[in-house]
Amino acid sequence: MAVAARTDLAFQQCIAPACGATFSVDEVLTSCPSCGNLLDVTYDWDRLPAPSSFEVFERKWMRRSDPLALSGVWRFHELLPFAPRESVVTIGEGQTLLSVSDGVGRYVGMNSGQLHLQYEGLNPSGSFKDNGMSAAFSHARMIGATRAACASTGNTSASLAVYCAVTRLMRGIIFIGSGKISYGKLSQALDYGALTIQIAGDFDDAMARVKEVASKTGIYLVNSVNPFRLEGQKTIMYRVLESLGWEVPDWIVVPGGNLGNSSSFGKAFAELRHLGLIDRIPRLAVINAAGANTLHELFHNRGLRWNGGQADLAPVCHYYDELDRENKRADTLASAIEINRPVNLNKCLRALEVCDGVVREVTEQEILDAKAQVGAGGLGCEPASAASVAGARKLVNEGVIGRDDRVVCILTGHQLKDPNATVAYHTTDQNLFNEVLGSRGVSRASFANRAVTVGNRFDDIIQAIDLYS
Repeated sequence: MAVAARTDLAFQQCIAPACGATFSVDEVLTSCPSCGNLLDVTYDWDRLPAPSSFEVFERKWMRRSDPLALSGVWRFHELLPFAPRESVVTIGEGQTLLSVSDGVGRYVGMNSGQLHLQYEGLNPSGSFKDNGMSAAFSHARMIGATRAACASTGNTSASLAVYCAVTRLMRGIIFIGSGKISYGKLSQALDYGALTIQIAGDFDDAMARVKEVASKTGIYLVNSVNPFRLEGQKTIMYRVLESLGWEVPDWIVVPGGNLGNSSSFGKAFAELRHLGLIDRIPRLAVINAAGANTLHELFHNRGLRWNGGQADLAPVCHYYDELDRENKRADTLASAIEINRPVNLNKCLRALEVCDGVVREVTEQEILDAKAQVGAGGLGCEPASAASVAGARKLVNEGVIGRDDRVVCILTGHQLKDPNATVAYHTTDQNLFNEVLGSRGVSRASFANRAVTVGNRFDDIIQAIDLYS
């Protein structure tokens, strides 16, 4: 056991039990200096005034003029107390929606009232990333950072850019891969004034470069390897519980990309159980896209497990070597999860152990069909979000998820984040369909809502209305 550098009410701690080194929250670290593993933000709950019930959070709904009470992240300040109130950065993130969707539930195979969709597309930048960005910016403000950087497939860059633009606290610098970002997301970063640097390569290449730049220049890194990012993201689960009357669901189903959400969810439930605020932990399902399926390959096919912190990481090294030898790049329409080397792999393995979790992969066809069903229910989401619904459907068909289980699928981003796939799916233009989707192995638009072409005549229009209404 490494000697603790500093123990305080809130501190950073290596997640490897054999190390366990601790560091002040005043330090900027993305890995343990002692052993290189990931870090948690940890709390001395025995000395902190932690809440004894959820009522304290319910009472905050009456204080909507208080920015911290308005925020869906900082309303739960007592459960992420690393930042003093005066350092908190909020732009109103976390005003999100949990809704029952029986239409999507029928598609998934669930009984009425059991399928819930947690819609994070209502955040200021249109994705779940704002939860974590608010926490990261609060930490950056604590330590006096003036520049922040990220590698991004799109949503992180949009979130970083909007927090920079609104708060004027830092200049944002974004690293993207060549041709690996949707215009819906890139337009946000450009419009909000961030410096955007496009490099030759994919997200994994951009991630390697931004980590190198941040470590050598002191620029504050806001990717989810930053442990404070995940503190904000765990509040998604607090809002889910809040919407369910503080009852724990049976399943949380989440898309898997860099694995920050799944990691933070596991931490959230472990802490709530430790505090006695919940008496059981839901099961977790992490869903990869088939074209970016590192977690599925390692967990489902090669037996990788957290094993109480004693994970044998040899399969990871072997698999990454295979990727390099074969020059295999992540490739999926679900661009938000188009990642081959997830930085939070170890934390996700821990979350899967804590939550008795499972991992699945879904095809492009399954993702787009599920996305169309979500849209038909009134909540438009980007393709990566729909991986959760496609995965839930697969798990119901396998009998892993029961039809009467209470299931929450996380919709991570807004429909307009990536409109090209949506338009191509519903189009009457076969060339457009083939160009955008057919080249990715999508053979059909099972639930297409195609435009109807008519002449510019009243009778033709009425005939079309009567025919298709």
